[in-house]
Parts: sequence; C-alpha cells; structure tokens
Amino acid sequence: MTTAFTQTAFTRTQSNPRLPTLPTGWPIGSYDSYEGAQRAVDHLADSDFPVTDVTIVGVEPMLVERVAGKLSWGKVLGTAAMSGAWFGLFVGLLLSMFTPGAGMLPILIGLVAGVGFSMVFAAISYGATRGRRDFVSTSQLVARRYDVLSQPRNAEQGRDLLSKFELKSHAFS
Repeated sequence: MTTAFTQTAFTRTQSNPRLPTLPTGWPIGSYDSYEGAQRAVDHLADSDFPVTDVTIVGVEPMLVERVAGKLSWGKVLGTAAMSGAWFGLFVGLLLSMFTPGAGMLPILIGLVAGVGFSMVFAAISYGATRGRRDFVSTSQLVARRYDVLSQPRNAEQGRDLLSKFELKSHAFS
C-alpha cells in the first residue's frame, strides 16, 4: 500500500486512525461556524503552534437539505435531452473518427441516440417517484458549533494564542 497522499508522507507524525474514534484533547476554542474554527487553526499554524495536536470537532451535527428548485416533466426531460445530446455528440465524434468516409452520419446517429436514451431513462426514473419528490435539493452535514481541541501538553499555549487572536480580531471589527 502506498502512502504518497497520507499525512505521514508529509510529516513525521502518526497518521489519523482509520477506524472511527472519539477525538481526544482539551478544548481551546469554540466557534459558531466551521470558518471560524478554521481561521483559529490557521492562526495557530501561523504562530508555529504544533497543529498536529489540534482537532476540529463539530458538535451536535445536523443534516441540512436545501431545496434548490421544483421539478416538472418539462425540466426533467429538457435536462436529460441536453445531457444526452452532449454524450451522444461525444460518442458520434468518436465513431466518425474511426469510420473513414462516413461523413456526418455517425455524429447525427450519436446525437439522436444520446438524446433518446437519456430522455427515456430520465422519464422512467422520474415517473418511478410518482410525484413524491418533485424538487431538487442538496444535502450538507453541519454542526451547531465547532470546538478546537488540543492535546493537553500544548492546550494552555493554544488557549493563550487563541484568546489574543480573538481580542485582536474583535478590536479590528
């Protein structure tokens, strides 16, 4: 097994555990957003703090589904036709490259077949929902707050650095 893209490839520290484990360490900061926790850890890194001892923990995780729009037969079939057209055009171009003297026929066949198959499969899959999911959405895992933990050997130093960082941040805002 290669370790080219693991944490140990770039540092001399032990890699993160491969099985789910509870985080260890003492809290050195708590933030309302992941962005705030990220800024805090970045500040620690800029201050030469041993960030390999740091963990960001999302507390009280929630799955948030944001609705992006309404679905209709027209939208489903239109989107499928466009997607199928691109794929069919690609296949048609490949076929025309390997069929000397065929002209535009492979491109046209690929385009029509791509649109047709894509629309049939989209209609089957949308029809199978029977109107129970007539919307498009994206899901995201978020937390109520994000705690920054540090191993006990450096926790006090980390708390001091973050408290000075917070004072300085609030002075400029």
